[in-house]
Amino acid sequence: MIDWLRKERLEPEIELGGRILPIELKRHARARRLTLRIAPDGSAVKLTLPQWARSAEAIAFAHAKSDWLANQLAKLPERKTPQPGSTLHLHGQPHAIEWDEAHPRKPQLDGSSILVGGPLSSLEARLRRWCEVLALQAFEQDAAHYCAAADLKLVPVALSRAQRRWGSCSDQQRIRLNWRLIQAPDFVRRSVVAHEVTHLVHFDHSPAFHAMLARIFEGEVAEADRWLKRHGRSLYSSFG
Repeated sequence: MIDWLRKERLEPEIELGGRILPIELKRHARARRLTLRIAPDGSAVKLTLPQWARSAEAIAFAHAKSDWLANQLAKLPERKTPQPGSTLHLHGQPHAIEWDEAHPRKPQLDGSSILVGGPLSSLEARLRRWCEVLALQAFEQDAAHYCAAADLKLVPVALSRAQRRWGSCSDQQRIRLNWRLIQAPDFVRRSVVAHEVTHLVHFDHSPAFHAMLARIFEGEVAEADRWLKRHGRSLYSSFG
C-alpha cells in the first residue's frame, strides 16, 4: 500500500461518473475506522478518519471504493437549480417560481406561486435566504409550542446548514435546525423540532426520551422518520 501510494501520489479528489469531486477529510477523536460517504448535495466525498490514520492512506481508500461511490452518487436526486419556470417545495408542496422584471426583488408567496424579480444571476441566492427566513420563523413557532408542551423554558433557535444532521442541541442552551426542512411536509419538520426539544430533558435515546417525545408530538414519529429516510436527500436537490 505505501509503495503504491508513493508511486501514484493520489490527489484529494476523485472522478465519479464523469465528475471530479473533492475528497474532504475530517478527523474525529472517537472514530475507530474510516467512514466514507457522498455529501447529500453530491458536491464532495466525505471521509472521516481516526486520529492515527494517515491522510494518504485514507485518500487511497476512497479511490479503491470508486465504484461504490459512483453508485451512491447516481442514487442522489438530480440537482435542480431554482430558476424561472421551475418549482420549489415549501411545507411539502410544490410552488412555481414566477420571475418577472416587474416583481419585487424579494420573493413573495402568491398561492402556489413564488413571485420574484431582480437579477437572474442572484436568483438562487435570494431564494435561499428567503427560505431560511421562512424556516427560522417556522422553527421558532414549533419550538415555542413544544417547549410549552414539555413545561420547559423556551430556548433560542438557530439555523443549521449541516450536510447530515437535521437538528442538534449539544449544549442544551440552543437548538439548531437544518433550514432545508422548510421544504418538507410540516409534520416532518415539527417531528425534528419536537425531537430536539425532548433532548433538552433527555440527552439520549432512552425509553424515557421516546416516552416524552410521544407525549409532546402530536403526530406519528415513525411516519416522519420514514419520510426523512426515503426523501431526505431530495431536500438538497434545489440548492447547492
